[in-house]
Amino acid sequence: MGDDVGRLRAAVVGTGLIGGSILLRLHEAGLRVVGWDPDPATRAAGRRRGLTFPDDLADAVRDRDVVFLGGPLPSLPETLLTVAGLTDDRCVVTDVGSTKAAVAEFAGAHGLTGRFVPGHPMAGAERAGLTAALAGLFVDAAWVLCPSVDGLGPFRSLVGLVVDVFHAHAVPMSPGVHDSVVALSSHVPHLLAGSLAGAAADSAVRDAVVRLAAGSFRDGTRVATTPARRTADMLLANREQVLRQLTEVRAALDGLAEAVRADDLPALVDRYERAATVRRPRPGHAPPVRRQFALDGDPADELAYVRSIGESGGHLTGCTVAGGLVTYTGVRPADAPA
Repeated sequence: MGDDVGRLRAAVVGTGLIGGSILLRLHEAGLRVVGWDPDPATRAAGRRRGLTFPDDLADAVRDRDVVFLGGPLPSLPETLLTVAGLTDDRCVVTDVGSTKAAVAEFAGAHGLTGRFVPGHPMAGAERAGLTAALAGLFVDAAWVLCPSVDGLGPFRSLVGLVVDVFHAHAVPMSPGVHDSVVALSSHVPHLLAGSLAGAAADSAVRDAVVRLAAGSFRDGTRVATTPARRTADMLLANREQVLRQLTEVRAALDGLAEAVRADDLPALVDRYERAATVRRPRPGHAPPVRRQFALDGDPADELAYVRSIGESGGHLTGCTVAGGLVTYTGVRPADAPA
């Protein structure tokens, strides 16, 4: 974004792990950024760290160019509506929630898609709160953005922030594709971690399991230590996709169990060899792609193109607007369709 970064006025509403990390990075990058959290103790802790934390939400978002919305998933629609009412139409708003279809639908129903871009930075940790926040949390992380056809202007600005300030990978997707992908890549793993750790917790040999737990058990149960309410909110917010993907996982698990039950060595080996392909490095990226669109052209073509980048496993590395044109640069996996 060049020299424009220093002139941006930003706010972060909800300063837990993700929101707090956004706030710290924006502050570190020299933006005029304000934080706000409904918890007075969090606001006080932020002030002690040298951050600006007014007590009133209206004071935090007034005259801002961009506002990031954090906080619990169930609170995001109402927070969006409140912040939209406290800011003018030039203010870009995005969120950091782990599901996108519901908040995108809410924004559409309230006429906010022209300034609100659903977002999801794919980074995190088991710990929560501003005290766990890290300014470098998003470096090289995927940051999903789900623009609508009338929200391409704000989307272009956010791509610049994501890439230039956070040094993350901007991954455009439709809200529905995002929710389907994260159901299998993030949400179902929380279910599996909870089931494995829960079985161990209820086992008659619990203490021995804990004593002998190897890396596979520790890795497989790591996210079970995520704050329980946060996990529950995430799973329920994406319930339909989680249950659909869980059906596929159950089928795979049943296939493994049946091979064990039948003492079928070839079938068991075959299933594990196929599963291992997901963990193997992909063949890298194809040469960088570059595409221009006229600002007065059909926005549906532009939206379809940027979504195709993210949904094929690629990401955007830049976005510039000049001379009536918007230019996107990005990369796709070498084995992705052109």
